[in-house]
Amino acid sequence: MTKIALYDTTLRDGMQAEGVSFSLEDKLSIAKWLDGLGLHYIEGGYAASNPKERQFFQEVAKLGLANARIVAFGSTRRADGPVDADASLNAILACKTPAATIVGKTWDLHVRDVLGCTLDENLILCAESVRYLKQKGLEAIFDAEHFFDGYKENPDYALKVLTAAAEAGADVLVLCDTNGGSLPEQVFEITHRVCQTFGSLTVGIHTHNDGDCATANALAAVRAGARHVQGTINGLGERCGNANLCAVIPGLAFKMGFEALPPEKMRMLTETSRYVFEVGNLTPAMNLPYVGGSAFAHKAGLHVDALRKNRRSYEHIDPKLVGNERRFLISELSGKSNVLAELEKAKLTQDKALAKKILARVQELENAGYQFEAANASFDLLTKKVMGTFRPSFELLKYHVNVERHRTGETITEATVKLKVGDHVEHVVGEGDGPVNALDAALRRSLETSYPVIREMHLIDYKVRVVNAREGTAARVRVVIESRDKQSIWGTVGVSENVIDASWLALVDSVEYKIQKPVP
Repeated sequence: MTKIALYDTTLRDGMQAEGVSFSLEDKLSIAKWLDGLGLHYIEGGYAASNPKERQFFQEVAKLGLANARIVAFGSTRRADGPVDADASLNAILACKTPAATIVGKTWDLHVRDVLGCTLDENLILCAESVRYLKQKGLEAIFDAEHFFDGYKENPDYALKVLTAAAEAGADVLVLCDTNGGSLPEQVFEITHRVCQTFGSLTVGIHTHNDGDCATANALAAVRAGARHVQGTINGLGERCGNANLCAVIPGLAFKMGFEALPPEKMRMLTETSRYVFEVGNLTPAMNLPYVGGSAFAHKAGLHVDALRKNRRSYEHIDPKLVGNERRFLISELSGKSNVLAELEKAKLTQDKALAKKILARVQELENAGYQFEAANASFDLLTKKVMGTFRPSFELLKYHVNVERHRTGETITEATVKLKVGDHVEHVVGEGDGPVNALDAALRRSLETSYPVIREMHLIDYKVRVVNAREGTAARVRVVIESRDKQSIWGTVGVSENVIDASWLALVDSVEYKIQKPVP
């Protein structure tokens, strides 16, 4: 199997995405994770851009990474000064990394209109910059910026730039679809020409997703001969993002037969995707191929019925290969097969009559505004209630929420919860940043003595959606809460005309699920 060098630029190009900002600690934790994943290169940042980037390179050297080479990024020297005095190149050297990536112009439009120098002068800039880094003992990766656009308009000049970098000693020539507008067949043809021209020299690919083809373009380049692939986790990046390594890597391994990562590392991909989202305080994209929460989620009854007979009928790979899992969604569109599949998954009885009763209850509740696709724990409790096996852990006697806003602008929220737990009554007051937070605090305090396991759980997401918007402020709302402990994540749902009551219903389901959850 041919090996592909995997190059991650999440910490540089990924940070250029709108809404993304990693702290120094974030960058270090992600770098350590990506090294554990087994990636070959981790680009740490633009060395000359700011003090945080320079500090990252100092700190990451102390981590003792086992697999990845840390790469400092910069640009070719400025046209108005000598190479040995160039700020960008010397900032790279100050990082003391084993490898450096420099970006050079290959599109004549950029040379004339952006750099403001002649085409021949740009060739000298590229060659001298690469040679300078090689003389200092670094592996030199040359990012040929806008290469595909440049090749389409002036192929001879684009190839001359690559030749200048190659003759100066570049170890890798990376063809960049910087504007992200190329199509796979164009990337294949042009990359194939470059690979033929430069023989044994490693050719790489760096694609953006402005035409929604970044992953396809990266794979097309590999098919044409590229053996170095750049991308980001979750496709984070400038404008529409970069090629998503969480899709590129399994594409290389399972669709094209290349050596990407060992099987045990491939199974880390889903967790890697979620880890980067969580560290970056970003909402996970459910529809990401391979690693998204919806990648192997099945809703249509016909699909689920077929999957129960043959897993390959509606899944292109086994989700376990990338650390993901198969999910059967329960909704009013589901058939008995979806419910039976969930019962089977939970090791409950395979009873078609029971499945029919559960489905009827789901449809009834969804008509009232409930939705169970993101509320697996509420569905689990619903199933037990229909089966007659549910035993509530506590009984609500009453709750009260009070919100005060003072003239100073200070807001104080208190919730009082009165519950019957077994033979005794708990009457507890909780404070919080808002009514739901206060209710959660009071509910926990009232139950922690009887059920200490709830100390292990915490809420990680809270969503509110209006169900029947035409009713205005009297409309029903659906609240979905996501909770987690050390082992798993679960969702619960509540619906009411009162947002606090809907929140209470979802909170109660979340706590009940944790209390009744089997000990691993």
